[in-house]
Amino acid sequence: MNKSIIILLTLFFGITLNGLSQSTTPKDFFVGKWEFTVMGTPNGDAKFSTNLIRKDGKLTGELSDPTNPTKEKIAITKIEDSADKITIYFTSSGYDVNLEMSKTDENTLKGSMMGMFDAKGIRLKE
Repeated sequence: MNKSIIILLTLFFGITLNGLSQSTTPKDFFVGKWEFTVMGTPNGDAKFSTNLIRKDGKLTGELSDPTNPTKEKIAITKIEDSADKITIYFTSSGYDVNLEMSKTDENTLKGSMMGMFDAKGIRLKE
């Protein structure tokens, strides 16, 4: 066999193996348990907890009051997410609400509710 063909085949297989080793699926950042605090609402600071799961390619879940587990849960109507940003849509007290959060590090989020109230999110331990 010609030396140049052997070199080309070696390079091809080396590049292919290197590419395959780097194609591991990245962690689904927003999946899991979170607690959100929205500061300064007319009713004071509000807390929500959720366990976000990915179902059929889309994030879903429901919001609950961590201070009152018997209180009725709030259905999440829609979630938009990207690598470092999430927007959660739900209805509360007859109002359509959105909570827009951005990743600040591996376990915290920062953002706002309705663009008016500052909010933070903390990943809860499983």
